[in-house]
Amino acid sequence: MKAILLLLSFVKTTSGMTQFFEYENISVSCEQFGSDWTVWRVNEDRVFSQCGSGWGIKAPFTCKVNITKPNDSGAYWCQSRYGDSSNTVNLTVTSGAVILQSPVLPVMEGDDVTLHCKTKNASSDLPADFYKDGFPIRTEPTGHMTIHRVSRADEGRYKCKRSDESPESWLLIKESHVASITVTPPWSQIHEYEDVNLSCGLNSSSHGWKVFKTTKQPNGTEIVGPCPVEKTDGSSSGCSVQTAKNTDGGVYWCQSPQRQRSNSVTILVQSAALILQSPVLPVMEGDNVTVHCKTKSASSDLPAGFYKDGSFIRTEPTGHMTIHRVSRADEGLYRCKMSGHGESPPSQLLVRELPTADPSRSELVLVLLRHLLLPCPYVITTVIMVSVYRQKPTGKNTPVSVAMSQLVEVDEERDQSNYDDVTTEHNF
Repeated sequence: MKAILLLLSFVKTTSGMTQFFEYENISVSCEQFGSDWTVWRVNEDRVFSQCGSGWGIKAPFTCKVNITKPNDSGAYWCQSRYGDSSNTVNLTVTSGAVILQSPVLPVMEGDDVTLHCKTKNASSDLPADFYKDGFPIRTEPTGHMTIHRVSRADEGRYKCKRSDESPESWLLIKESHVASITVTPPWSQIHEYEDVNLSCGLNSSSHGWKVFKTTKQPNGTEIVGPCPVEKTDGSSSGCSVQTAKNTDGGVYWCQSPQRQRSNSVTILVQSAALILQSPVLPVMEGDNVTVHCKTKSASSDLPAGFYKDGSFIRTEPTGHMTIHRVSRADEGLYRCKMSGHGESPPSQLLVRELPTADPSRSELVLVLLRHLLLPCPYVITTVIMVSVYRQKPTGKNTPVSVAMSQLVEVDEERDQSNYDDVTTEHNF
């Protein structure tokens, strides 16, 4: 039994497969992203869940799906605790005899791409028919087809056919536009019957991005579906939730037609008399953050007690508390209490660490500066000679071109030792 490792990334994978035969083992890794990332999926039944919650074996950085079945087909991705998402890979597990091996990750325009038609327990070097979006392309005598200098027009659903037909597989071109979801008002909790609007950002409409959400079922599973009320504002696509009900709460994100994902946010619609309004998106370390204790009907400018992870912090006379220069230590579950209104449900505050400088980028800048500065004597020489020529009267002076040539030769001899010590580097 074969085990296949997929490395979810924008740049590389250790397996180029998106389709698998039933009973094969698949291992999906988030190792390159760090310990805060876990594997999630939406299967063909539209169930949204993370590895270890009824499927897969969760290990550090990795999720192992053993003895796969067709219902393990779906969209897989890595997700951070902040709601950030990696690229999505669309995996198919089939009980059929033929699969199509295509790139697991989006390819760059201009690349050459080869698709392989593979038959279970048989040689793959047999003739195969290839199709795109249901239409035949051509028959290849050795079972593989190469698309040279792939373009956006080549994106689509491909399949191959021998004695049996493979499932369809998406060939994706790397997205130039990646959406990011924003929320108005920007809180993680709202009261029932309030409105909330979500947007996928500029140019998202023309790229086909739409807002999707999860809805919790009576059995506890979360089912994925599109936002019920789509909203387009200029070039931005989005979703408008009017007079929100409890069932409108859930995880929201933007999704492309190829099931690529934006970041995600969790919005809770509360029927409680009191809620704590905290930022729905993670805040940056060093920011000032204000949380609001909000009642359903009365003025919210009333004294309120604030708590973090169950411990009392302080009482604020006007119902809102500001945390100055927030740090990772301020992360946690916050609540508030207000006399006569009870206690709010918990609200999570997430804090991102400030990004650290990339040493490799500093080295690159130094290398580029070195190469830029070395030719400077020639530039300076040229400027001086042109200036002198313009200021002197015409006569039997040496022509400028000859004078410059002589000066350049002198400079070349003088600076040759400098150039002998230079090694051209391209640390991209």
